[in-house]
Amino acid sequence: MMADQELAPLPKSFEEYNEQRKASFLKVKEYKEQGGRLVGFLCSYTPLEVIDAAGAAAVGLCGTSNETVPIAETKLPANLCPLIKSTYGFALSDKCPFTYFSDLIVGETTCDGKKKMYELLGDLKDVHVLHLPQGQDRPWSADAWYEEVKLLKETLEKKYDITITDDDLRAAVRKRNRLRRAMLALYQAQAQVPAPYSGVELMSTMAAGNFNFDVEAYTLKLEKMAEEAQSRIDAGEGPEGVAPNAKRILLTGCPASGLINKVGRTIEKNGGNIVCVDDCSGERTMAMMIDEDADDILRAISDRYLSIHCSVMTPNTGRMEHTLAQAKRYKADGVVDAILTACHTFNVESVLMQDTIESSDIPYMKLETDYSESDLGQLETRLSAFIEML
Repeated sequence: MMADQELAPLPKSFEEYNEQRKASFLKVKEYKEQGGRLVGFLCSYTPLEVIDAAGAAAVGLCGTSNETVPIAETKLPANLCPLIKSTYGFALSDKCPFTYFSDLIVGETTCDGKKKMYELLGDLKDVHVLHLPQGQDRPWSADAWYEEVKLLKETLEKKYDITITDDDLRAAVRKRNRLRRAMLALYQAQAQVPAPYSGVELMSTMAAGNFNFDVEAYTLKLEKMAEEAQSRIDAGEGPEGVAPNAKRILLTGCPASGLINKVGRTIEKNGGNIVCVDDCSGERTMAMMIDEDADDILRAISDRYLSIHCSVMTPNTGRMEHTLAQAKRYKADGVVDAILTACHTFNVESVLMQDTIESSDIPYMKLETDYSESDLGQLETRLSAFIEML
């Protein structure tokens, strides 16, 4: 419970951590000691408005580093998705301040690896699992998901001994819609030629938002960046550190936060510029707003999240259609489909993605990798050759 977390000591290995991580531990510890509520989440399907309405800060906990994979492999199989292993490894080792101080972790049954990992994670932290329908086309899918969202609301009410009202939910929807509009403005600015930002700069900014306790402050930051982007566009300025003749790349596939340096920087130092990130936290998802005046606001929230296009859904033709439209709108010279090792749903779906993209005569490259640097040389060779071919 929250009161116990406020009194929890720092991890025993605290003194071994680097300065940046120590600062994060101390920041979260101070937040908790001041009465802050903290809920970790692991997927874009998690209805963040419900967490906001509970007066809690929502922080993303998906592992994006190879650092804790060896630790995780003492419990988990080696041939498992690196995101799953990294996420569990950070919890097992107490190396993530946000995981360590979370009152509750919200997971979802997107894939078999994740949902079984939650059973082990539940021995370390309080975990609430959302049971996600495996498709969106069944008549009962929306009702089943609504009941899951309602159960999360009830779980948070019991956890914090509060009542979440419709007014609380509407206020949260307005706040999140404003944040989505700010994100959308930044994403859409990249459609200009030249794009105002490098893909790495934009991806890093968006990833940092997962650890921001203040949604309004983060929204203001993004709105300011969008104004700056417009100024760059008006002046005809391209991104710093990217060649004026860089090839325009759309990056799609698995969540890209753990691949910013490995894939993002490699693309942009070899003659490319990532102008569109089409993963589950990119423009495709941010464009999905919630009706703030809906009669049933909880239903409006649940409907919005169920409509997200992810490879775990079957069928999932909406993702292919949208990615192709984005490739054309952003004038992409090529599409890179980044697949995390052992992510079977995205890996199988890459066949459909390749057919869709190449049917419009846009070059496509599938890139299967993990968070380690063992294949970095080969990866750079392949990406460099692909960009040069463009």
